[in-house]
Amino acid sequence: MKKTVIITDTDASLPSARLNELGILCASIGINFGNDTYIAGESINDVQCFQIIDEKQQLPTTSAPNPQAYIELYSEAFRQGAETIICITVSSKMSSTYDSAEKARESFPGKDIHVIDSLNLTMGQGFMVLAASEAAARGADAEEIKAIVKRTGENLHTFAILPTLKYLYLGGRVNRLEASLAETFEIKPTLSVKDGKLAILEKNRTLKRAVKQMINHVNKIAQKKAIEKMVVIHVTDPSGAANLIESLRANISCPETIEAVELSPGLSVHTGAGLIGVVLQTEG
Repeated sequence: MKKTVIITDTDASLPSARLNELGILCASIGINFGNDTYIAGESINDVQCFQIIDEKQQLPTTSAPNPQAYIELYSEAFRQGAETIICITVSSKMSSTYDSAEKARESFPGKDIHVIDSLNLTMGQGFMVLAASEAAARGADAEEIKAIVKRTGENLHTFAILPTLKYLYLGGRVNRLEASLAETFEIKPTLSVKDGKLAILEKNRTLKRAVKQMINHVNKIAQKKAIEKMVVIHVTDPSGAANLIESLRANISCPETIEAVELSPGLSVHTGAGLIGVVLQTEG
């Protein structure tokens, strides 16, 4: 059986312990505060990131892994005995990570390396990575794995609620007036992933209303197709994540296991602290 190594990046929101357990290699997103650079998932997490943001009242920049980072990961995979590499990246419409992974392939002519643009974020990408890992462990070849990853991507749904526009304002994505009005009228935008990009699905008054509407969206999906996997995502709000899991279970037929995972700084700096959401994979 050919050995296949799976590679991803930290925007997949997969905990490092899980990656290590499955033998998945991971490219890291850089978080830059001026001249200080931290590595997502290694030297900084969401809590630490927003402590620095609140101290400085300024958002950091993020840096995608460059081609050299992927050259090193591909080399490591081949050192481990890989005959095939499947690399699944965060959406190319949100990051240059995919371009770096593709560029690095040029340094390995004749090698069996496949780079897949997930067109997804956070655990949407993560579910695709896990599906690839499971298929590789069963001995599936590259074409089978790519077909499984594609099918997984077609059955993913992501929803997230922003409790504040403060961080979008700091990042220049909304102006001061919009942020102020949103705070005054308690506007809580609900985000979704559409065509590889974050999109505002709707705006609700109060967090309670936003959560109720998000659960309604999930319920509509569950009525059409059974939910196979579900993960709650959050940014520095584990209690909010726990409450959301409880609400989902009370209203929807959910999988037995629902984990709560941190978004990861490569993504959370663009959405802000306090985000809660859900990523689900339906049958298909």
